[in-house]
Amino acid sequence: MSMQPSSTLAYGSVVLAAVLWGGSIVAQKLALGSFSPVEASVLRDLGGLAILMATWWWQEGTLGTVTRADLRDLGFLGLGVLGNHLLILIGLKYVSGAVAGVIIGSSPVVTALLSAMLIQDVPLRAVWAGALLSFAGVALVSVAGFQAAGEQPLLGSLLVFLGVVSWALYSIGSRAVMDRLSALTVNWTTLLVATVLQIPLLWTDRKMLDAGAASVSGGDWLALGYLVVFATAVAQQAWLYGVKGIGPSRASVLGNLTPVAAVALSALILHEHVGPAEIIGIALILAGVWLVNRQTAHLSA
Repeated sequence: MSMQPSSTLAYGSVVLAAVLWGGSIVAQKLALGSFSPVEASVLRDLGGLAILMATWWWQEGTLGTVTRADLRDLGFLGLGVLGNHLLILIGLKYVSGAVAGVIIGSSPVVTALLSAMLIQDVPLRAVWAGALLSFAGVALVSVAGFQAAGEQPLLGSLLVFLGVVSWALYSIGSRAVMDRLSALTVNWTTLLVATVLQIPLLWTDRKMLDAGAASVSGGDWLALGYLVVFATAVAQQAWLYGVKGIGPSRASVLGNLTPVAAVALSALILHEHVGPAEIIGIALILAGVWLVNRQTAHLSA
């Protein structure tokens, strides 16, 4: 019988996961110094896939009864993973890590809004006000992106936001599949689909492959390693440990530290400009998340 995590350790684990995910924005931005977006995405996904498959083999080691319908659903879910990983990396070519981090903070609201529209698990009236607040924050930091590092900040912001939408669709679609298959099985199979679909794109988007592995700086290898180990393995396990101890509702509130960490680390490590617009954008997005959480919790009470 597994022991229940202590409250202090559980809270600490959730905070650690949120900060590590915030740091992944900075790591992705750094990795783009030596790798193209497709190269960075493929290498990160291959590393993450190795970790997830090894963990799955150790803990489960069987696919059980996977039906043809399951395979079809996993294939579609893999497109969501592909869109999330690739669109955010491409977007980071054109916009700062701070702006991308704030936009990614709207993920809970985007998921709630699309969930209300597509599977109607909560009424649309419960989430539209919070969605408007969060989208106002996204719009504000996207326009503020003109003052940040990046050649085409509006294009970059749009791509990052579409990456958030891809993850929201993945999260919604995976609910039904995880009634039949374990979360770990869904994780590695959908990541496998995303990885396989990206490999042909290496012929259209090359940087390291043309310049040679020797052209990659030590710092960029470390950034890629961070994405594989910490953003994939450590953060995910820390999050699951924390959710087990304090529950998903309280964990999701602390999960909103991710955009705050992304902005702070972008300013500290990448020396990016963080001004009033970014701070107000964070406040609007977090206010929208809080409002959606409050309305949906009220309905389920």
